[in-house]
Amino acid sequence: MSNRAPSVRAAELDAADPLAAHVDRFVPGDDLVAYLDGNSLGRPLRRTLETLPEVVRAQWGGRLIRAWDEGWLTQAERLGDRIGAACLGAASGQTIVAESTTVLIFKLLRAAIAARKGLDSSRDELVVLRDEFPTDRYIVERLAEDHALTVRWVDAPRDAGITPELAAEAVGDRTIAALFSGVAYRSGWWADMPAVTGVVQRSGALMLWDCSHAVGSVPLELDAWGVDMAVGCSYKYLNGGPGAPAWAYAASRHHAELRNPIPGWLGARAPFSMTEPFVPADGIRRLVSGTHPILGMVALGDMLDEIESAGMDAIRAKSVLLTEFALSLVEELIPGASLASPRDAARRGGHLTIDHPNAARAVESLWAEGVIPDFRHPSGVRIGLSPLSTSFAEVERGIRALAYALA
Repeated sequence: MSNRAPSVRAAELDAADPLAAHVDRFVPGDDLVAYLDGNSLGRPLRRTLETLPEVVRAQWGGRLIRAWDEGWLTQAERLGDRIGAACLGAASGQTIVAESTTVLIFKLLRAAIAARKGLDSSRDELVVLRDEFPTDRYIVERLAEDHALTVRWVDAPRDAGITPELAAEAVGDRTIAALFSGVAYRSGWWADMPAVTGVVQRSGALMLWDCSHAVGSVPLELDAWGVDMAVGCSYKYLNGGPGAPAWAYAASRHHAELRNPIPGWLGARAPFSMTEPFVPADGIRRLVSGTHPILGMVALGDMLDEIESAGMDAIRAKSVLLTEFALSLVEELIPGASLASPRDAARRGGHLTIDHPNAARAVESLWAEGVIPDFRHPSGVRIGLSPLSTSFAEVERGIRALAYALA
């Protein structure tokens, strides 16, 4: 059933797709019928099959340690600026590629605690959703435990996420910082980020956004929205590959007070002095701790070429069409499913979740057949559609196969 010819509607959508040429630039996969998990791990570009070995051969093998002076030392900042310009609406000098999402969230939240406690010692609360991504919750709880703080939990509907109204109920004159997802990992809820940011900041607190499911999926304007800090991974819609380094954004107005809790040599003002006490680098580089993961940045750079070429507005337009098409197929073919995502496309990111009692067994069987959605406990099927690598015909194959498996 999953290999049937595409419907007239799918064929028409693919024929009219201005980004259709990008789809064939990705590695197709040996047994792949439909990939519906681009919001978990993006597919590699064919180009990366050439660029990664070339970096190993020519730069690592050919130039060896000289390559650090020939570009590697500034690679994290240059890639950060490209992410900022193409995806975040961020001026240069505010975004850097480094370490993992987990480590960067910890660093920025710990820096926020130091900055706000230094101004007002009575502030003793961190705010986070009760159903936030586990890593985010774990970090908030550990920092609260280590610094004698209180966690203020926010409850949101399962098919939604943080709203300005919910944020207003949770923050106050005791709040140090709030940590929310720009696009919720389970429901796909795209928060009203500028409004929520304003609510948090008016309480005197700092706003930290986890943009892992937002970057490369929805247009972001972090500078214009007045965002304080943001973090995101690069292996979802940025297609950097498994374990690719994450990125962090900090508005330039915060750089002077940004105290890195894990100081490292490349975050120092004079990294090669070696014998002097630690003095943080100027600007966003002070957030760096260890040596840049150069090989882990190669695929990310290749994908940024695609994003820059397509433009985030066009990517978002296709994303809306993909999720609307998938939702129409779910409603037509899977009557026993319930939507656990926003029905309003303006509040939905690049993925949607449906609940069905047979979800776990269906997803397990589909993976063996080359149809790959994502299971989320207890009964959710998450359908992640990366616009540059996904066709409408592929979506249709995947949803038809899912309907058959669930039934």
